[in-house]
Amino acid sequence: MRSFRKELSLNVPTRRGFVNITSLVQGALRESGIREGLCLVNPMHITASIFINDDESGLHHDYDQWLERIAPHEPVSQYRHNDTGEDNADAHIKRQVMGREVVVAVTNGELDFGTWEQIFYGEFDGRRRKRVLVKIIGE
Repeated sequence: MRSFRKELSLNVPTRRGFVNITSLVQGALRESGIREGLCLVNPMHITASIFINDDESGLHHDYDQWLERIAPHEPVSQYRHNDTGEDNADAHIKRQVMGREVVVAVTNGELDFGTWEQIFYGEFDGRRRKRVLVKIIGE
């Protein structure tokens, strides 16, 4: 069994946003040369998420609105975490809700998706460079 590791670099210019990273992950898979196995994708930051869903702007808008109702950014004083001088407690909660990582099967050198599935990076405390790990194992 072989393994391949690659870090992707992302910089979302806004506090929150969703980025389709499917093509970047597919590029890493091609680079790996692995034809059968598993591909793990996870953000290397505790205020970001990786998830799989449809690439539809209305859905992403709905996610953003729903997450802001669950864990509104302001007032920042509502969160004990922010007593440390941070202002990102809401981002930690949003990440927990949206998930840490995804694992996708690799079949015949391709990500083995269902209909409409795409991989997204969810940013909840942006405006700076962050990393995403792509780890592929297989043959």
